[in-house]
Amino acid sequence: MEWLITAAGAVLVLVGLRDLFHTLWHPTGRGSLSTAVMTVLWRLTRRFGARGTIAALAGPLLSMIAVILMWTLIIVAGWTLVYWPHVPDGFSYAPGLEPGRRADIVDGLYLSLVMVGTLGLGDIAPTDAWLRIAAPLEALIGFALLTDAVSWISQIYPALTRRRLLALRLASLRATGGLPPPPGAPATAVLFQQLAEDVNHVRIDLTQHGETYYFHDGEPDTSLAAMADYAADLAVQGQHSRDVSVRMSAAMPGRFLERLAGTLGTHFLCTDGTLRQIFAAYAADHGHAHNHV
Repeated sequence: MEWLITAAGAVLVLVGLRDLFHTLWHPTGRGSLSTAVMTVLWRLTRRFGARGTIAALAGPLLSMIAVILMWTLIIVAGWTLVYWPHVPDGFSYAPGLEPGRRADIVDGLYLSLVMVGTLGLGDIAPTDAWLRIAAPLEALIGFALLTDAVSWISQIYPALTRRRLLALRLASLRATGGLPPPPGAPATAVLFQQLAEDVNHVRIDLTQHGETYYFHDGEPDTSLAAMADYAADLAVQGQHSRDVSVRMSAAMPGRFLERLAGTLGTHFLCTDGTLRQIFAAYAADHGHAHNHV
């Protein structure tokens, strides 16, 4: 029975590490548990009509902190189960502590918290050979969790910046009247090539850093959710141009916008439909009106 509890704890630790790996290191960037936590928090803020500051903080504060806490709790709980059956016989206690009068599971939880926090207090130390290896291993996992959480946050903001810059570029084009007239065909072709590259970067960011979807982008001019449909309008206009170079260049953002819509519909909106329908759902999910031109 003791080893079954220890094995259950090890499995729980592996579940937490697997989700951490799939969220931070896997190319898809989508751990099942972390995605569920972020989705639930996002839906709650949307359901209760959170706007402004609350909505803006839902991504960077609530979702990411909740996921990091979830990983920590899973790892702490797992290692508590690993230690619990072997307390107090597998450990030595500092003078003044009476092992026979202590709650085994509380000491197991205490050991797990100390190790995952890399505190190394030393009042309770493992004596069994395998525990002398397991305890430092938890400390290494705790240190890795801390550094990974910091690097995760630092990776988010470049992706958000690229998305918001794309939205600003689209807003500027709309404000200045859209595409230049036919004599500006070379410049228009270059514009579409840049637009295609930017859209593809955003799609990759959403694939590898799915948590960025849940960040509120603020005003419509900085929100891709508000500007995505206009990007589709530009691509359609370009594909009807009389200039062949413009038509060829406009086909690229058109294809990448289709892929972006597929990513949004499959991974975040849980819906299918046409590009326009998905972009309308994207805008609504982020609290923007659908403004098809």
